[in-house]
Amino acid sequence: MEDIIKIVGIGLIALIIIVIVKQYRPEFVLYISLIAGALIIMLIMNKVGAIIELLSSLSSKTALNNEFLVLLIKITGIAFLTEFTVSICKDTGETAIASKVDLGGKVLIISMSIPIIASLLETIIKILP
Repeated sequence: MEDIIKIVGIGLIALIIIVIVKQYRPEFVLYISLIAGALIIMLIMNKVGAIIELLSSLSSKTALNNEFLVLLIKITGIAFLTEFTVSICKDTGETAIASKVDLGGKVLIISMSIPIIASLLETIIKILP
């Protein structure tokens, strides 16, 4: 619970600073946003590590293919990084770049998902008569 309070606190403090700084030095708004984002990412990194460890231990206890787990973690990472970058681009008014980054992230996710989709289709074909 205290982690969300820290995250929300960083977000609100950054927002207040941005509102104040934007009036006098709008060129610094991006830097404040980046610093706030980096602080929030640093706060959640150990949580992400714990989630990855949990998923790894669960996959070792089941018949789940470790390659698929690695792919799912990479896909999730791509989605998070893409969303973070798109948000920063939109904050700076660069919606054209944001849409290209978003499209690129989606294409990468789909291309990385192909082995999982192929395995799922093979399993379905084996089940069907």
